[in-house]
Amino acid sequence: MIKKQNLWFFTLFSLILVLGVYYVTLPEDLLDKVNTVVDKTTTKVKEVKEENALVAMRVSKEEERQEAMNVLNEKLTNEKTTTEEKNNAYEQLKYLNEVQGKEESLEKRLKKEYDLDCFIKIDNENVSTICISKDHDVKLANKIMRTIQKEYKNRMNITVKFQKK
Repeated sequence: MIKKQNLWFFTLFSLILVLGVYYVTLPEDLLDKVNTVVDKTTTKVKEVKEENALVAMRVSKEEERQEAMNVLNEKLTNEKTTTEEKNNAYEQLKYLNEVQGKEESLEKRLKKEYDLDCFIKIDNENVSTICISKDHDVKLANKIMRTIQKEYKNRMNITVKFQKK
């Protein structure tokens, strides 16, 4: 009598044997097409990973801002909050919205002028810029810093970092 375990073993073994023979007898042009499709999909995956770094930073920044805005909105709607505290909360909300708009406009400007995907985070007088680029060029970083500084009357502390593609 054949045991179930032996029956499963022979079934799987014969399936592997048939697939192996099938693979060996496949025409080469079919294998080349399969490899080409695999190469194209891995290239797309690499491109998505590069963009994911910027997206992840933007999402993180957005979550922080949203949390701060929620706290400020609670202060505005709380009846126990004084008028001065409500005014401060309103001013901070206004500032956060201005900063968010400035960051987006600077990112678009850098994309337009230098064809770079960038992430910009403004924190008071500090402007952090991360750009996706093959080249880590000092001259390009200097141009980016000057472009950003043109948007402000006061002197800003601007940092530019490059991440490889």
